[in-house]
Amino acid sequence: MEKALFLPFMQLQTGHHHVADALIEEIDSCRNDIVCDKVDILSYSYGRMEKVISAAYLNWIKYFPDVYDWLYRFAAYRKEPIRNRRYLYEAMFMYFLKRLTNRNDVRILFCTHALPSNMASVLKQKNTLPSVTVNVYTDYFVNDLWGIEGIDYHLVPTVTVKDYLTSKGVRPEAIYITGIPVGNVFQKAVRREKNSDVIKVLVTGGSLGVGSLKSMLPALKSDKVHYYTLCGKNDTLYQDLLQIEQESVTPIPYITEKAEMNKLYDHVDAVLTKPGGVTISECLLKRKPIFLYNPLPGQERINAEQMKLQGTAIPVDKDHNLEEQLLQFFTDENKQSVYEENIEVYHHHLDRRPLSDLLDEMLNKSH
Repeated sequence: MEKALFLPFMQLQTGHHHVADALIEEIDSCRNDIVCDKVDILSYSYGRMEKVISAAYLNWIKYFPDVYDWLYRFAAYRKEPIRNRRYLYEAMFMYFLKRLTNRNDVRILFCTHALPSNMASVLKQKNTLPSVTVNVYTDYFVNDLWGIEGIDYHLVPTVTVKDYLTSKGVRPEAIYITGIPVGNVFQKAVRREKNSDVIKVLVTGGSLGVGSLKSMLPALKSDKVHYYTLCGKNDTLYQDLLQIEQESVTPIPYITEKAEMNKLYDHVDAVLTKPGGVTISECLLKRKPIFLYNPLPGQERINAEQMKLQGTAIPVDKDHNLEEQLLQFFTDENKQSVYEENIEVYHHHLDRRPLSDLLDEMLNKSH
């Protein structure tokens, strides 16, 4: 029995975990010769300190968003990236990563976060990590912390990211354009036949109910648009929305089942969301028009910039007549046609092969 190890970072249920879980689910369903395990390298290394670090990280974003955004871009997303060794991270995590991979005799290692990827890259270049290593990118760009040299394979979201990696010397045949992995349940797009004049929009703010959903409520009073508002784990928001009893808003509590989430996508005409990589990937697979609002500093703001460049999402200003911005799209057939063409281009580049086939290829090439 061979071992596949997945390395996210921190316990927060962000894209790094969702992507790892989606890949594990698919491997478990199609392979009985590979056993999967997921380890957050921060908790593994420092135990309870992870909770302190996670809380500090969330508070930093909440209270000093612009400082976080500036520092993220300065440290991890430069126009001319400087790919120097990160000796502080190596001092903090290298011993633990070596111990983890050696103890588990890992055949294939999936990094769904940049930090473990950086460590794995250093070990691969020193020939001290025998595992086949795979970067699985969870955003629509590559930040400067990702390890590139020495990494065996790359699962990337778009052709733009593939082009970036090849410009850094990665062999094209080592790159698979898979989109951000989100599970098979979202693979089938269902075109909803409009049987009323009301446009149905799914509003989401992340699994923690982060964002400014409540402050948007005054702008969501309409007889032309109905908003299905996902409250995530924010039960206070859910209860508040129930009490307000706003006719144009249907609050929805935290959804755990992917199949239920998929039904919701099939029910709506568009999605109003923050630009987290996993949610965007689900919407792209479902071919739903994506309207982006209020991106978090750092990764989400850069995701929004990338999506706008590719024409696969439409930024909106939640403080300036939100409904009018939505209706401008739905009353303009030309805008809708251009958007559908951009989505078609995105799908055209995707590698449609099942993960089991890609696994066979990666493991066989690496013998």
